[in-house]
Amino acid sequence: MDEKFPAMAVNYNSITHDTSATLIQGTELEEGEEEERREEEEEVDVFYTLEETPPWHLCLFLAFQQALITFQSVFAYPLVVKDALCVTGDDVGLVQVISTTCFIVGLSTLLQCTFGVRLPIIQCTSAAFITPTLVLLQLKDSNCPYNHQEFSNSTSLPEKGSHGHKEIWHRNMREVQGSLMVAAALYLLIGFSGIIGTLLKYIGPLTVAPILLLVAISLLDISTQMASSHWYICFMTIFLVVLFSQYLQGFSMAVPGLREKIKIFDLFSLLLAMITAWIICLILTKAGVFTNNPTSWGYKARTDSRTSILKEAHWIDFPYPGQFGMPTVSLAGVISYLAVFLSSGVESVGTYYPTAKVSDAPPPSFSAVSRGIFLEGICGILAGAWGCPAGTVAYCQNVANMVISKAASRSVTQVAGILLIVMGCAGKFGALFSTIPDPVIGGILFSIFGMIGSVGVANLKHVDMDSARNVFIFGLSIYVGLGLPQWVRENRSSIKTGNDDLDNVVVVLGGTSMFVGGFLAFILDNTIPGTLEERGMISWKKEEEYGEQDLSTYDLPWIQTWLDRFPFLRYVPICPRSFLDKKAPKRKSPQTLEQNWLTEDGGENGLSPH
Repeated sequence: MDEKFPAMAVNYNSITHDTSATLIQGTELEEGEEEERREEEEEVDVFYTLEETPPWHLCLFLAFQQALITFQSVFAYPLVVKDALCVTGDDVGLVQVISTTCFIVGLSTLLQCTFGVRLPIIQCTSAAFITPTLVLLQLKDSNCPYNHQEFSNSTSLPEKGSHGHKEIWHRNMREVQGSLMVAAALYLLIGFSGIIGTLLKYIGPLTVAPILLLVAISLLDISTQMASSHWYICFMTIFLVVLFSQYLQGFSMAVPGLREKIKIFDLFSLLLAMITAWIICLILTKAGVFTNNPTSWGYKARTDSRTSILKEAHWIDFPYPGQFGMPTVSLAGVISYLAVFLSSGVESVGTYYPTAKVSDAPPPSFSAVSRGIFLEGICGILAGAWGCPAGTVAYCQNVANMVISKAASRSVTQVAGILLIVMGCAGKFGALFSTIPDPVIGGILFSIFGMIGSVGVANLKHVDMDSARNVFIFGLSIYVGLGLPQWVRENRSSIKTGNDDLDNVVVVLGGTSMFVGGFLAFILDNTIPGTLEERGMISWKKEEEYGEQDLSTYDLPWIQTWLDRFPFLRYVPICPRSFLDKKAPKRKSPQTLEQNWLTEDGGENGLSPH
């Protein structure tokens, strides 16, 4: 047991290629020796691989660590969409949405690890769902009359937090739920059919880069709105993020009960920055620095502006399907969410391969990948049924966390999913995080969304940017992806096709930057002549044959022996040992959002937790 005790640190030299050492030695390795050395150094040494389970106390500690890292993103999503949902002002309702989101993230993680792709992957809400949700809920001013001047001054509006107010945002939530469920059902069919592999052949870095960059840019207004409530606090939060994630990276700290020190700032930089800024705001609030006037600038930096929620929230509050009423469906919502699911599916598949490598498992089989997409569809249906305003996709930070903690055990991730479910049922836990001052959240969002945009641009390193073709495609996609959605949002009444449902579809899709820019880039990249190397497809998607590898780790638990009795099931793409598995390629992961810690430099893999 002691021999397998994980060191909470990572030896970056063991997984990166040190080109400077080669220069210092002044020697040149033969091509074969060079390749062999790279392969050896790219191996990521973990103490607990996919099928191994740490001792129960260590398993619980590692799982709690994963759950905390995941919660950094879980609680932020409802705070971003709360104005569009019209839940602002109903603090108890906001806690309910946060808790439901946490519950669904935990449930999705548990299902994906156990029955889906069966890799230690955390499922989490994706920022890609934000913009379609905002555009969908802004189709009608009546969706949230409190956000519009002509309604906000009306005395007929119900008081925020009242039953009448709850009915308004419950109605909005039901529309999101129904649209999400139908879109997830269609996405489920794509996973079941196995055609996701065919779609991925046509998607390269010139498609993914504009999508990620436009996702980040489209969320700028939300981040600015929250940050502008107190710019000094916002910049203080950003400074703390930079301090912890960059200047103090690699700093080790002793933890009682553990032999090895942990690199705490590598694991919890965002969480520590947020808590530190929160404490500073508490001190400034007690010192009387911030105004007591709710209408004055700086009031939202106070830590006591929403403390009543801690008293009103229940200790135990179980989320359940239909808690906001019967879901409704809109055609515009279904189509926009389906587009998000498809783009997010590319990101999820891109996460499976580095996760398999880190956990010392063979690359996932075709059936495992298809089953992972299939499970994401099922989890999207569950999210809609319970009332989580987004689907769940593979979570990028999880890969780096496994490398740093040296624990890539499926059991650890399953326990983390259970802990997230428990957190989602603890109402006070969600209430505590909903009291974080808005400018602190604004600073955190600037950091998160800025990283998303930069990771999008980083995909272009696979592409020949000396090519006029590629420069044209990227530039045009970004510019049209910014210009057209802005015009659509400002001129919704100008779109008249003769059918209201079709009008709404055009408004939602045309007003979503990631769809406009990503779709244009996809069409241009696949129609304008260019070599695979020029397009970055060779560098981005390196393929090898599987050969004779043991893929039993991707078999379904408990029922695999029973499934093997029915030969016809091998023709079902999501069933283990499908006939397609023999043709499945071994793919090195695309450079996507989920791999913002896994980078390549000159074709040599490396790891940087930032």
